[in-house]
Amino acid sequence: MARFDRYLLSQMMVLFGFFALILVSIYWINQAVRLFDRLVGDGQSAMVFVEFSLLTLPNVIRLVLPVAAFAAAVYVTNRLSRESELVVMQATGFSPWRLARPVATFGLVVALMMSVLTHALVPTSQEEMKKREAELAQNVTSKLLTEGTFLHPARGVTFYIREITTEGALRDVYLSDRSRPERTMTYTAIEGYLVNDDAGTRLVMVDGLSQSYFLDSRRLFTTHFDDFTYDITAMLVSSGAHRRDIRHVGTWELLTAPEDAMAETGQSRGMLADELHGRVNQPLMALAAALIGFSALLVGGFSRFGVWRQIVGALVLLVLVKMIEGLVTDPVRANADLWPLVYLPSAAGLAMAGGLLHWAARPRGGFRKTKTASSRVAA
Repeated sequence: MARFDRYLLSQMMVLFGFFALILVSIYWINQAVRLFDRLVGDGQSAMVFVEFSLLTLPNVIRLVLPVAAFAAAVYVTNRLSRESELVVMQATGFSPWRLARPVATFGLVVALMMSVLTHALVPTSQEEMKKREAELAQNVTSKLLTEGTFLHPARGVTFYIREITTEGALRDVYLSDRSRPERTMTYTAIEGYLVNDDAGTRLVMVDGLSQSYFLDSRRLFTTHFDDFTYDITAMLVSSGAHRRDIRHVGTWELLTAPEDAMAETGQSRGMLADELHGRVNQPLMALAAALIGFSALLVGGFSRFGVWRQIVGALVLLVLVKMIEGLVTDPVRANADLWPLVYLPSAAGLAMAGGLLHWAARPRGGFRKTKTASSRVAA
């Protein structure tokens, strides 16, 4: 590798690491705040929050790497143009295609990182997080034994406890069951207990009131009871049921056993094709983003007014690439035979970068050669 290639590649890698760190931190903190709200609000410990935060990290990195590659390419190219280093290299005979070689190498390095994430780390981490969510959903203590908080352990069910004594008794219990559309059941009790046996988990309420409200007749029935048993096994099992999503299946499994993967996840062949080929296309998007950022700024050349118009143009091109990605998703999911469309966004991005490099090479290259020949004649 030539000295200029190593120099440009090192500059981009350093800036890429900086931008990736900043973007991952911002995005990860945003995710962590929502996780903290959900997990700690449900009575989970800080260690569970840290574990889930770490499991979300691979997917966060996957999302921000193409943006970091684009930002690094734009920043380094802008700085080299502002300090006239690109002008000097072009004056020595380097064409835009030759200048883009280290940028392509940089994009391939980022694409390799993306491949490790999309094919291995992201599916594994998301599958592990899904398993941990299922385990926590089956944990009665973490879901229900939380003082002073309205909990929603299942759809249409609200549960509240004012206090939990050292003996394990639940004081001032409130339970609202709106799972049935025709009626609403509300239970209040001075005291309650959670009982586990072979048949499941039951909530035993003592000295309370049961209210049944029928929506069709708008009638309310109340019943005082000394003790009442409410089976909560169904809500815990339903919320903790675990079923793999197509995004959690490994790439090798999608390739070797597609029928088993579709049967387990309940997804169509089109969804499987979109997921599988999307994992291959995402690293190519990082390569296209880096080349677009470099080639768009190279078109403008040196200017004391800056290259903000070229930067805006590069951003517009990236938006177009993402629009193409959104347009091809539904057809592929509807018809698996259209899987080549998945690669259309990255192909379009690479074509845009190639067109910009061709544009930068023709007029400026011809002007430079004419100027050099005129200088030799004058000499």
